[in-house]
Amino acid sequence: MQIDILTLFPQIFEGPFTESILKRAAERDLVKINLHNIRDFSLSKHKNVDDYPFGGGAGMVMSVEPIDRCIAHLKESTTYDEVIYMSPDGEPFTQKIANELSTKKNLIFLCGHYKGVDERVREHLVTRELSLGDFVLTGGELAAAAMVDAIVRLIPGALNDETSALSDSFQDDLISPPVYTRPANYNGWEVPAILLSGHQAKIDEWRHEQSLVRTKTRRPKLGQ
Repeated sequence: MQIDILTLFPQIFEGPFTESILKRAAERDLVKINLHNIRDFSLSKHKNVDDYPFGGGAGMVMSVEPIDRCIAHLKESTTYDEVIYMSPDGEPFTQKIANELSTKKNLIFLCGHYKGVDERVREHLVTRELSLGDFVLTGGELAAAAMVDAIVRLIPGALNDETSALSDSFQDDLISPPVYTRPANYNGWEVPAILLSGHQAKIDEWRHEQSLVRTKTRRPKLGQ
């Protein structure tokens, strides 16, 4: 998979993309993540990428031209499945969407800033808009990093145990059951006896029941 991220602040991604699972996926050639500074595609002498909004109002708006030039440059050599814009009013990002996008070959993530991007970018260049939640971040970079992490870990080979992702929360519209590790007794806090029984069928049944209870009590609208 190839992921191209368009941003004004590429340095934000240095930490998340150079550690843990994402680093391992890149080293295994399962994903190639490219960062593109939108300022590099500005024709302005001072590399400006924003301007005042028509009609007045507070804040600045990212200009259409450098974004268009950047996307056009990338499309000269690559065909993309989606051009995704990070937006608070976009489609809520879910595990189902992460599963879907993990099967794609090439993706573009566009990170907005200021008061957002010129609406013509959304009308003519973007194919999908995604939101991390009903809140506003300073920019789209943190949302893009979270989504890329959720997507890449689902690529076969990214996790050492490929079955691990199948038991993640939100797979099959359920929250994961509680998990425990050694010691079995810590300060009188004991691990449920069923997990120490060695009876795998009963353990699986218990875990499923716990997932159902947790989903019903904590996220009752999940899957509706």
